Amino acid sequence: MKTGNNSNGVSGESLGIDIGGSGIKAAPVDLTTGLLTSEPCYVAFSGKTSPEETKRIIEEIIAKFAWHETVGIGYPGVVKEGIALSAANISPRWLHTNLEKFFQPAVRNKIRVINDADAAGLAEMKYGSGKERNHPQGGTVLLLTLGTGIGSALFCHGRLFPNTEFGHVFLGNGLEGEVFAAASVRVRQQLSWEEWGGRLDYYLKEMEKLTSPDLIIIGGGIVENFDKFQSFLKTSAPVRPALMGNHAGIIGAALYAAP
Repeated sequence: MKTGNNSNGVSGESLGIDIGGSGIKAAPVDLTTGLLTSEPCYVAFSGKTSPEETKRIIEEIIAKFAWHETVGIGYPGVVKEGIALSAANISPRWLHTNLEKFFQPAVRNKIRVINDADAAGLAEMKYGSGKERNHPQGGTVLLLTLGTGIGSALFCHGRLFPNTEFGHVFLGNGLEGEVFAAASVRVRQQLSWEEWGGRLDYYLKEMEKLTSPDLIIIGGGIVENFDKFQSFLKTSAPVRPALMGNHAGIIGAALYAAP
């Protein structure tokens, strides 16, 4: 599955692994439906976790599912031709690592690595809230994953523009977007839903200036509480919760690794 238009039919199963800022999630995915075919597993993950320890965790995950088919991995940073070019919320030891070669001994079968937010975007465009716009006249879709930081995926007429990393855009208040409005900020600063929703609205309007989206999709675990902050979002483009929810990264990583 290339990072271009992903509307072509795919079938079979693939294992998706989503490396996030606070945990690693994984499950096999039915590529026809986008549904998980097994209960997902979760392993706590810290920004200080070393690449070697991460590879060990992934080996254990693959063994847990007794998996021998394709594997897709979502990485929380810029990935170009399998190489990590950023490591904002994880150990800097990841920088310049050829991720696909690094994980290959653990996987022992076909593996592909993609930016985690781009993976979530692929899932939403194929199976979820962006499906109706996943075609050559589909306009612009912006997906933002809100968690430890803010990840982003940008699609134009059904095609992915990879590695946007809009969470690191500086806002008019002098702060990076994710420092100001990530879901973790609401918890850490004990903000009310209205306070945090106002921050998110400010951030989304700045993103509208940059990308002029026809649709904004909000992903990450925060979508479970979408009804608590939806009313505070006053953007021009409609805002929808990710239908794949917190599993979007898993599903998109599995989809990306499909033949």
